[in-house]
Amino acid sequence: MTKAAELAKMGEVLTNSQIGGRRNIVINGAMQVSQRGTSETGVTSGQYADAPDRFKVEMSSAGTWTVSQSTTAPSGFSNSYKFDCTTADASLGAGDYLQLSHYLEGQDLQHLKKGTSDAEKVTLSFYVRSNKTGTYIVEFYDADNSRSISKSYTISSANTFEKKTITIDGDTSGAFGNDNGGSLGIFFYLGAGSNFTSGTLNTSWGSRTLANVAVGQVNLADSTDNEWYITGVQMEIGEQATPFEHRSFGEELALCQRYYTREGAGSGGVYKRLADGICSTTTAADFMVNLSTPLRATPTLETSGNVNHYVMYSANALDVVTALALNNDSDDGTFNHSVSFYGTVGSGLVAGDSVQLITNANASYYLALDAEL
Repeated sequence: MTKAAELAKMGEVLTNSQIGGRRNIVINGAMQVSQRGTSETGVTSGQYADAPDRFKVEMSSAGTWTVSQSTTAPSGFSNSYKFDCTTADASLGAGDYLQLSHYLEGQDLQHLKKGTSDAEKVTLSFYVRSNKTGTYIVEFYDADNSRSISKSYTISSANTFEKKTITIDGDTSGAFGNDNGGSLGIFFYLGAGSNFTSGTLNTSWGSRTLANVAVGQVNLADSTDNEWYITGVQMEIGEQATPFEHRSFGEELALCQRYYTREGAGSGGVYKRLADGICSTTTAADFMVNLSTPLRATPTLETSGNVNHYVMYSANALDVVTALALNNDSDDGTFNHSVSFYGTVGSGLVAGDSVQLITNANASYYLALDAEL
């Protein structure tokens, strides 16, 4: 083979293995972005917690946990998602479970060709660490067609980051919807009762049978000594796990802000401007927030706990807010560019005056827009 032919062949191999270009379908796989906060204690139910964005705790009666954005990470990474058991449950009930989930939009999965004869194989890779060795399960759940496939991995060495690689076949049945809905869930099980483990592990694509999704899973909730960390999560087309695709913090933040964006809490002063608006009456004002990243869908307005966390500041007064709510419109009906909402106070505004919505003397207060899957 000539040198030119060798170089051409090398280029073909690199292209086919997708070493070049955007490969990782997972968002925030390096656990860099943590908009809600870096640690949350007392977690006993499903939620997007104060921990890395785009990864959701889902559970039912499986102990109590502190979850966090940890700085314990393998070489080449700065952060991981950490579970720390603070109240144990050594005997899970039949319907009890604990998992870390990542959901993906159908329109971002069309290149997998699911539901066709050309369906692509997919490889998931990640770094994981725990003091509790043994068998763990990852389930890939097709929410559009109620189909799934599960694969096991083994943590062999306690308290050591190990890289795991899982390859699944393409599924020739059931196409993903080409829309902004949550079509695929990647579920990292940490504990599961008999409702999820009493069958045979479904290692091939098929209709989802709950008893087959997490067979063999260890119970991470069985001791308060237990911890579990994960980072470097990457899913890509093909049978090879390529090196992790590191994206800039700014790019990863923008990807996360499609699903959740927060203003207010953090470093700086205790009076932080959240939005500008116009007073419509002596007790009400309308506000508009311009979006740096288009939202996935119509959001919900999330406050830091109580509407009196906010005040309206105008030329005439500084008035404590009594209500906040989203309007049922945006600039173009898709929430691609802006979101409008209104607020009320007891009195003191002047119709037609400009007004600012600011946090009320506390650096921890915030306002967020939530469009998560």
